[in-house]
Amino acid sequence: MDFGKAIEAIKAGRKASRAGWNGKGQYIELAACVSYKNAAGEIINVNHQALGNNAIAFVGTSGVQLGWLASQADMLTEDWQILPD
Repeated sequence: MDFGKAIEAIKAGRKASRAGWNGKGQYIELAACVSYKNAAGEIINVNHQALGNNAIAFVGTSGVQLGWLASQADMLTEDWQILPD
């Protein structure tokens, strides 16, 4: 499956991963209702004009990375797969 189909899948609430990733159990999913705590201790709800309140979350062996950016290899490969629920 290509990257475009993986993006469609995560937007529909699924998890997607690449067969070529080294770490077992790694995947991406859509994170909604994104917020953070600033240095003053205030909770800030993210609301980007184009993206709304969403981000791609990469769940890997070291934890979760919000705002994950795909590499050239990630975008061009055909080894994406949808994970079972």
